Amino acid sequence: MSTDTLTGQQIADERLDGWAYLIGGLQTRIVTPDFATGLTIVNAIAAAAEEMNHHPDVDLRYSHVDVRLTSHDAHGVTERDVRLARRIADIVAGAGEDTSLQSATVSRVELALDSPQHRAVLPFWQAALALEESPLDDVDDELNDPHGALPTIWFQESGDESGRQRWHLDVWVEPEQVQPRIDAALAAGGTLVSDAEAPSFWILADPEGNKVCLCTWQDRR
Repeated sequence: MSTDTLTGQQIADERLDGWAYLIGGLQTRIVTPDFATGLTIVNAIAAAAEEMNHHPDVDLRYSHVDVRLTSHDAHGVTERDVRLARRIADIVAGAGEDTSLQSATVSRVELALDSPQHRAVLPFWQAALALEESPLDDVDDELNDPHGALPTIWFQESGDESGRQRWHLDVWVEPEQVQPRIDAALAAGGTLVSDAEAPSFWILADPEGNKVCLCTWQDRR
């Protein structure tokens, strides 16, 4: 069975309605009419996952179920995830008209710390938050939660001048959701700082100048 990771474009070509490709994983939000329906769907997903020997991360809430698929051995999305995503879509389709897959409200957040010497501060944040360094050999500027509960922290090389913003958020969304989020942010008093790196990311700022990046899989290796 192939463990080759798929590119963002390859995943987009699969046309997985209701799924978003966010930082190495497929995510969806299954909207349910009640908790019992959500639990029934979770049990069905568990049975399918056992049958396929490929297990997702599942978060059951009163009004929805969040699901994330990734191949941990490949550090990204593979054909196994695509097959399980289609299987889950079939489960949801059979659960009734009040249940649906949704990607518009799904996003994933990373924290970025500007630092002129990230190796000097990385151990502190690793200890304080009980994180682990990236398992990838060529990545030395990232910390991950082994339990998948806390956002990834990565360190962005910067100058050491005073008065600058040191922390910022990277918010990963589906490409179709970028413009609605920009429009909403501008209507709320924000500004578009830069779209020079679009469609990879856009930089926005709140009325006090604090910045956030809206990020997508597009135009990335």
